[in-house]
Amino acid sequence: MTGQTAEKMPAPDPYDNRRQVLYWRLLARLFDPEEQAALESASLAVVEDIGLPPALLDPGTSVDSVVQRHPELAAEFEGLMTPKPEEDGARDRAAEVRRAALVSKVLLNVFASAPGTVTAGQLARWQSDAGWLERALGCRPGELRGGRGRHRVGTGGGVSPTGTGVGRPTPDLSRLVPEIGPELGAIEADLVKRMHLREVLADPQLASQLTPSMSLIEQLLWDKDNLSGVALANAKALIRRYIDEVAQVLRTQVEKATVGEIDRSVPPKRVFRNLDLDRTIWKNLTNWDPEEERLYVDRLYYRHTSRKTTPQRLIVVVDQSGSMVDSMVNCTILASIFAGLPKVNVHLIAYDTQALDLTPWAHDPFETLLRTKLGGGTDGTVAMQLVQPKIAEPRNTVVVWISDFYEWRSHELFESMAALHRSGTRFIPVGSVTSSGRGSVNPWFRERFKDLGTPVISGHIKKLVHELKTFLT
Repeated sequence: MTGQTAEKMPAPDPYDNRRQVLYWRLLARLFDPEEQAALESASLAVVEDIGLPPALLDPGTSVDSVVQRHPELAAEFEGLMTPKPEEDGARDRAAEVRRAALVSKVLLNVFASAPGTVTAGQLARWQSDAGWLERALGCRPGELRGGRGRHRVGTGGGVSPTGTGVGRPTPDLSRLVPEIGPELGAIEADLVKRMHLREVLADPQLASQLTPSMSLIEQLLWDKDNLSGVALANAKALIRRYIDEVAQVLRTQVEKATVGEIDRSVPPKRVFRNLDLDRTIWKNLTNWDPEEERLYVDRLYYRHTSRKTTPQRLIVVVDQSGSMVDSMVNCTILASIFAGLPKVNVHLIAYDTQALDLTPWAHDPFETLLRTKLGGGTDGTVAMQLVQPKIAEPRNTVVVWISDFYEWRSHELFESMAALHRSGTRFIPVGSVTSSGRGSVNPWFRERFKDLGTPVISGHIKKLVHELKTFLT
């Protein structure tokens, strides 16, 4: 390198170097729990040099503990990862290093959870740290994990350990809120799965901090028979909270899909609320008296409000083996919503190696789920024995069968399903009913359903609601 070239190269920016050290440590710890001695010592020197407490680098110290010892940091964590306006385009490099240290603390405490058994205290600490992350993203604690995070579009740059990013190098993760929310929910679900859930449920304060999710509901349904007292009451409260949240969404979808067409064969009811004023005026315009400036009405016109509905029978059969818990929960809620519709006769059957007729409780998904027994093998023939006697009018009946169709007696079950289809019953096989739409289906059954003319529909619950639209209207 010549002297002239060396003179043209800018001097290293000490602030950029410090920020890079902190972000490289962050990446190293996220992908490898083992400490990198050089990065740890360099990061400690940076933190102490900028006047921040060394506790920020201790993975065993919660953000709550840091804030309790240093209350002045609480305001800095609020909105830490949202876009910040810059004055005259100038960068405050010292502030960027300070934010890098705080960001690293929050991200590591939330995303670098230790493996192994989780205690109630560890779960509570993680939930608190997750709350600080949500605050840093401009949300309320629990908002992202509950799936209600708002989508934001920021103007800042992303994490740039090399210092070559465009714009403000302090991370603006607010634009990733839709992706971060589900990830936080998945981490919390994994922690709950690895901990002593009964210990948490026995503590009302800890139980109230749990975010209802499908993974948590699955654990509660598996263990409900082993719970009692306060723990059982808290488990029921969590199940009901989740059911209410899902039911609110599904009810809207069902209401949109099940509005029947206007039945013009039925005369309109002649009441004031059905009076069609616009049409009445238009049809009587020839009776207008310009001298008296008065419209004489010979005939009143009314709107048709009656819709085409016929009594229908809906039989929902759900595989309740361990792999189908998501479908069990969603379909139980869906069946209860259809059970509340007028002139729809809903039956609900759950099965593994035994079948259970849950029709008496179909209107109440909470009571239904408490009566389920998850797990075991899969034998749909026992469910078919309960289905067949319920079909009085085949052409007025639909059977929705939700399963992965990995059956013990495949040929026997398929023949009985084909017989239902040939009788005129509307038969709808569904791979699974999940929020994601993913689900494995036995290829043997998939091909035969296709040949039968009743292909397995997508497992997304919106698709099932859409399929039922033509049946119910």
